[in-house]
Amino acid sequence: RTHNVPDFINPPDDKLKLNPAVARRYEVKWLWTEHFHNAFPGEAPAHMAEKVEHMPFLVLCNHCANPPCVRVCPTKATFQREDGIVMMDMHRCIGCRFCMAGCPFGARSFNWKDPRPYVKENYPGYPTREIGVVEKCTFCAERLAQGLQPACVEASRGAMVFGDLEDEKSDVREYLRKYFTIRRKAHLGTNPQVYYIV
Repeated sequence: RTHNVPDFINPPDDKLKLNPAVARRYEVKWLWTEHFHNAFPGEAPAHMAEKVEHMPFLVLCNHCANPPCVRVCPTKATFQREDGIVMMDMHRCIGCRFCMAGCPFGARSFNWKDPRPYVKENYPGYPTREIGVVEKCTFCAERLAQGLQPACVEASRGAMVFGDLEDEKSDVREYLRKYFTIRRKAHLGTNPQVYYIV
């Protein structure tokens, strides 16, 4: 609800119902699951439990310190804030999809179909989505501005942690000290800022 995510599979009006296979093509994904080997190709440490390799992992935009999506965007619709969060201005996006090609994580969705009729309840605090633009996770920047956690972190009931990687006293830094973590495709040089406890 917070981000006016369209529901192409179960639309608010039955007249808008699509074939499920077609609906999945239009799906907007900011957070989705991947099996370990798809999410972390070539990253399985020898000491890792085999059961972890068969578990689904929640994946999202990695908010890379060196984001290729920012470099390739011709209109600066994709940009990086001072705090490192990679943002998307849907109103500046021209739909060229260079950012989608530049992202090695598949963390962007293109609105092939007008999403507005598929939004059950319009939340005025978030921009209206439009056809022909790209979107991605922004760590719920509008929630962060209000002192709230990203919606996914709040809904995860402790399974996800969000914080300032630069702050030695933050919860996220404590988790990094305490647990073994990996990052997605770190060898590509994008310096992903999302860590996974395995």
